[in-house]
Amino acid sequence: MMKKMSIPTSKTSLVLFLCQIISALDVPLDLSQPPTITQQSPKDYIVDPRENIVIQCEAKGKPPPSFSWTRNGTHFDIDKDAQVTMKPNSGTLVINIMNGGKAEAYEGVYQCTARNERGAAISNNIVIRPSRSPLWTKEKLEPNHVREGDSLVLHCRPPVGLPPPIIFWMDNAFQRLPQSERVSQGLNGDLYFSNVQPEDTREDYICYARFNHTQTIQQKQPISVKVFSMDSLNDTIAANLSDTDIYGAKPVTERQPVLLTPTGSTSTKVELRGNVLLLECIAAGLPTPVIRWIKEGGELPANRTFFENFKKTLKIIDVSEADSGNYKCIARNTLGSAHHVISVTVKAAPYWITAPRNLVLSPGEDGTLICRANGNPKPSISWLANGVPIAIAPEDPSRKVDGDTIIFSHVQERSSAVYQCNASNEYGYLLSNAFVNVLAEPPRILTPANKLYQVIADSPALLDCAYFGSPKPEIEWFKGVKGSILRGNEYVFHDNGTLEIPVAQKNSAGTYTCVARNELGKIQNEVQLEIKDPTMIIKQPEYKVIQRYGQVSFECIIKHDSTLLPTVTWLKDNDELPDDDRFLVGKDNLTIMNVTDKDDGTYTCIVNTTLDSVSASAVLTVVARPNPPFDLELTGQLERSIDLSWIPGDENNSPITNFVIEYEDALHEPGVWHYQTEVPGTQTTVQLKLSPYVNYSFRVIAVNKIGRSQPSEPSEQYLTKSASPDENPANVQGIGSEPDNLVITWEPLKGFQSNGPGLQYKVSWRQKDVDDEWTSVIVANVSKYIVSGTPTFVPYEIKVQALNDLGYAPEPSEVIGHSGEDLPMVAPGNVQVHVINSTLAKVYWDPVPLKTVRGHLQGYKVYYWKVQSLSRRSRRHVEKKILTFRGNKTFGMLPGLEPYSSYKLNVRVVNGKGEGPASPDKVFKTPEGVPSSPSFLKITNPTLDSLTLEWGSPTHPNGVLTSYTLKFQPINNTHELGPLVEIRIPANESSLILKNLNYSTRYKFYFNAQTSVGSGSQITEEAVTIMDEAMASRQVDIATQGWFIGLMCAVALLILILLIVCFIRRNKGGKYPVKEKEDAHADPEIQPMKEDDGTFGEYSDAEDHKPLKKGSRTPSDRTVKKEDSDDSLVDYGEGVNGQFNEDGSFIGQYSGKKEKEPAEGNESSEAPSPVNAMNSFV
Repeated sequence: MMKKMSIPTSKTSLVLFLCQIISALDVPLDLSQPPTITQQSPKDYIVDPRENIVIQCEAKGKPPPSFSWTRNGTHFDIDKDAQVTMKPNSGTLVINIMNGGKAEAYEGVYQCTARNERGAAISNNIVIRPSRSPLWTKEKLEPNHVREGDSLVLHCRPPVGLPPPIIFWMDNAFQRLPQSERVSQGLNGDLYFSNVQPEDTREDYICYARFNHTQTIQQKQPISVKVFSMDSLNDTIAANLSDTDIYGAKPVTERQPVLLTPTGSTSTKVELRGNVLLLECIAAGLPTPVIRWIKEGGELPANRTFFENFKKTLKIIDVSEADSGNYKCIARNTLGSAHHVISVTVKAAPYWITAPRNLVLSPGEDGTLICRANGNPKPSISWLANGVPIAIAPEDPSRKVDGDTIIFSHVQERSSAVYQCNASNEYGYLLSNAFVNVLAEPPRILTPANKLYQVIADSPALLDCAYFGSPKPEIEWFKGVKGSILRGNEYVFHDNGTLEIPVAQKNSAGTYTCVARNELGKIQNEVQLEIKDPTMIIKQPEYKVIQRYGQVSFECIIKHDSTLLPTVTWLKDNDELPDDDRFLVGKDNLTIMNVTDKDDGTYTCIVNTTLDSVSASAVLTVVARPNPPFDLELTGQLERSIDLSWIPGDENNSPITNFVIEYEDALHEPGVWHYQTEVPGTQTTVQLKLSPYVNYSFRVIAVNKIGRSQPSEPSEQYLTKSASPDENPANVQGIGSEPDNLVITWEPLKGFQSNGPGLQYKVSWRQKDVDDEWTSVIVANVSKYIVSGTPTFVPYEIKVQALNDLGYAPEPSEVIGHSGEDLPMVAPGNVQVHVINSTLAKVYWDPVPLKTVRGHLQGYKVYYWKVQSLSRRSRRHVEKKILTFRGNKTFGMLPGLEPYSSYKLNVRVVNGKGEGPASPDKVFKTPEGVPSSPSFLKITNPTLDSLTLEWGSPTHPNGVLTSYTLKFQPINNTHELGPLVEIRIPANESSLILKNLNYSTRYKFYFNAQTSVGSGSQITEEAVTIMDEAMASRQVDIATQGWFIGLMCAVALLILILLIVCFIRRNKGGKYPVKEKEDAHADPEIQPMKEDDGTFGEYSDAEDHKPLKKGSRTPSDRTVKKEDSDDSLVDYGEGVNGQFNEDGSFIGQYSGKKEKEPAEGNESSEAPSPVNAMNSFV
């Protein structure tokens, strides 16, 4: 028993461990001990009569045991039988059959005894029986003549073999006969037909019996079955049968179920505990009955119940007494039902509650052997000592028998023996050996020293301390070299010495010491415990839905202890992946290429290390368009309707949402399929409306989310009878193509709408609002008829009626049409124009009389065009514009006009034929507007204080120019704008010289024109006045002065001296005094320079490589950078040579250039700036 807490039952490994620790301690083989049977043959031993018989009996003990055998209760002297030998150092018998012996001669009950000086152990009674596979007895089999729909049983009746044979039915070609709900094999091997069909007729129903032990198959003679339909019976055998014979003129009728097996209404069944319970019900009937099972007063046991043989067999595995009860099978078809009740009783051969266990005692100790078993009926318990009933065994004063318990008190060494417990009832027996071994031994630890245990964190750790000693030693555990004894709820101490840490943490790792002690001595052993990080799947595979022929990937990204080597395995449906190149296993993923239907299933990623295993699964669903429906059937044929039914094809993992029904008219449009209707995906039958005189074929298309299936095979054809048309042509219209005709058109009926042969149309017309009779003509199957000689544009009543050889369609409805149109006769009058502003005008007119339109009034068109611009007095090409105003409107707006211009316009009426005459031209003028911007603005001739401006007049003055306005303002180096100056300039000017400007200054100019209406849009430009030449000369001259050159040389020399001093100080070690070194260390030659970084004293050269903050040199192109010069204009141009173009506008960068004095030996003619030169050494 455990000293502390129990191990969690949810841990499978711990449950297995508990099963091990409850057994008695094993005695080391170097110590004296009674025999123990370690291996023996099964109780019921069926042997192959063609091979040698091997009866196993192995045992251990100290000293090694000797072996003897009994046969049928008496001593079996193997020395007297030359065919029998015993293996060396073993009790196993080998009976030589292959050299002349006969297995039948060695049938019997054998028992092995293993004996040494401390006791005797015995084996079970081993019953030896040779297997048998007898031949079928010859019999004359009469052919079976059966009426269609009747039931039939073909009996197998195999020969009795040992063990019983396996039965199956095949034909002459060794092909298994197909079985179904209608035809199936019973548990007894017979073949049952619930009802026979004509296809069951054959002459080779053959029952085979396979005997597994001898690997032989026996064959029954073929059985012939001939099924007669009622028609063939009436033709072939009616003459030989009386009117009352069973094969008379009775038709094949449906029959309610009748049970073929078992017979009667009730039966009983006895089964043993732990076995498999098989219950069977097979019924006859037409239609084929369906079997259902229930347990009266209870439920069928979950997880142990299975249905086989098309639910005709109920299978319950591992039955127990609780499974006793009444089981009812119900056979049902459309005509009724039949049932049978099987009363099941579960008995039990003996089974252990507590089997006796080996007992190791020291002299003077007490102990008990307990033997407890159960069964149904209750088994009896008997004891033996060294294979002899205890009642007649030698007496031992230390033992006392009390029913199922033997009590030992103050045992001595002579008390050592082997005791046998036998528990038996009518269904079997149990025999168990348990020794009592009296020893005096100091402790010994059997677990290897310094054994290493590796455990996953947060898992149980089990540290072994297998031991032996007599008396039984006490076990203590310590952690660490000087650790105290382990106690507390965080540990569990097991009787076999094992230390359990239920939840091992990282701090649980270390050295553990096990100490075993009894009164004869003490011993200890150390083991090591390492804690590893658990293996985890941090990215698990996910559920995927993929279309057929696509590509899918499952991820399995893991995290594991760095000292463990994981292996990743992928499974499909808990089995190996298919051997297929389409499956690509990567480091952390599985990819399936070109997915097919068979790839559907569950994919599992399993990660194994030597210590743990984790897995994750995901389902792959392969979807595709559904398979086409099949087995189309037409029923309920009527003149105008028919019923269509079908069987859906496989939906391929995507539910069918609807079915589309199409039809073909083989009479009118063979090969062309038309949409008929569609129904929900749960519906497999539909009533279809039909038209007369159509030769119908139907097909069905299944639809799911993926797409449409292929069409089903066409149904059989169905030709409907002819009838007069049900409908008349649609879209009847009457529109004249000429002023004196009326063209009547319609949409002809389609072929299936004709309802019969001889389709024609009756076309009728009469002038509306005139008391005229209808004029009618009958035309062939066309779509147009022209009526000539009609007045221009008058209304007509029109109707078109369909007819065929069987009559007319219903009376058609009338439509209104008109004869042909002609051009309008008059122009609109009283045209007026109202000018709204300089770009918009509104035009008015009076409508024309409708009679003069001579057609459908479509609207009015306004033609307008610009005659001339009033500001320039110059004509140009006239471009007429047209605006159309739909309907009977009398005004319209004219947008987009040009200001200060003269326009003309006229108005015309429009009908379906065309335009009428134009109204007289109307002249109107637009007022002035603001001008466009000046066409250009150029700035030329820059000087120190002046700029010249030139401009062009606006492209569109839109009136009389009155003046120009010029505004300008300076721009400083920070791009800020200065005060704005405004100048008014007469309209006849085209240039201006601006004076009194600042030198070297950028100006921004704004320029626009004005009319009397206002100012137009402005144009902008920028320009710069030139630099003061004297200042530029002074800036250049400073760089050539002697004092400046001398200053630069002095600065360079100073820097050179500073670098030399730093270099010398670095080599000499800086400020480190020698005296300090000698005081700190006896040997200065091995003293490091300074700690670990190897630097010399306090001096650091970190600054040696830093760049100067203002740039150490002028750039190679000698340009002055923006940040180095306040008067640079680099933001207003590109390049290094700033300059002005020929019109004076600024296009470059101001750079202090000396003109006409190129510098020799430099890349640029620019002189160095003294400002930059100073900045180089700041």
